[in-house]
Amino acid sequence: MEFTAGGRLEVRVTAADVGKRVSVRRRTDAAERGGGFTDTVGVLTSWDDGVLLITRRTGESVRIAEDTLVAGKVVPAAPARRHGPAASYEELARVSARAWQPVESEPLGDWELRAAAGFTRRANSALPLGDPGRPLDEALGEVRKWYGARGLPAYVQTATGAEGTQETLCAELVARGWEREVSAELHIGALAPVGDLDADGTGVELSRSCDEGWLRRYGRTGTPGPHVRKVLASGPSVWFASVPGSGDAPAAIGRCVVDGRWAGFMAVEVDPGRRRQGLATSVMSALARQALSEGASAAWLQVENGNDGARALYGGMGFAAHHTYHHYRHGRA
Repeated sequence: MEFTAGGRLEVRVTAADVGKRVSVRRRTDAAERGGGFTDTVGVLTSWDDGVLLITRRTGESVRIAEDTLVAGKVVPAAPARRHGPAASYEELARVSARAWQPVESEPLGDWELRAAAGFTRRANSALPLGDPGRPLDEALGEVRKWYGARGLPAYVQTATGAEGTQETLCAELVARGWEREVSAELHIGALAPVGDLDADGTGVELSRSCDEGWLRRYGRTGTPGPHVRKVLASGPSVWFASVPGSGDAPAAIGRCVVDGRWAGFMAVEVDPGRRRQGLATSVMSALARQALSEGASAAWLQVENGNDGARALYGGMGFAAHHTYHHYRHGRA
């Protein structure tokens, strides 16, 4: 990481650069012993009272004392993608929202309040794309009131790490006592190579609806009510995949939502006793071929932080992280 100009380290960021993506180098306590420098890259979300707040791609906020800076500069808003489909954050946010549609929704300016009796955070959180049409504190008060009236915790879904994402809003939420509860990456890739992974696809069954066995393998619904089926069936063109198993649930399942050029993959689950047999690949490949037949060419999926197995699987299929999204919750359970 190059910070020098004419051989000298320079701090070329100021409080006027709040809202821009920056890279800074600062001294740590070990610097007095001959080392101890560390670099931070992210969006400069505030610079007050001699303290910088930088929000990283992961959503983590780093506080840096101004007097520890030894170098810094403004850097491009987002690194250019070398592979895979081009996509903006807003496009992907809207596509992924249509794949997990709520049972009930209401606009708050350009924001959308979404509820589905608590099934999935995506369908039970405010999606802040644009201007809420009122000051932030008032908007967040409306969010809390709306979810409170439904007996639900108040969540706001945000994103970091790409051009047009919401690092500043994340910092504002933290400053107001909202806690980042869950983070995950949204990955994108070309669709055709996924369809070619298992051209045979023997044993994968596709359906427009999910049965009780599919829901048992999914295992994230508790006692499935009508709201669960409504959310799972939501989307422009929804497909469910299953590989028959020996018990009362399929050996493997998956869900795909086709939406224009995009195919979104979700709920890919495999019986623990049948893992490492290529079943997840077969499910995704069969769903990809169906999506290709409907005109899709690009794919997206989400990977929760810490799921290294899924990250390796999808990386081998050509997927790469586009941005990280987060759910911030007001108050504690």
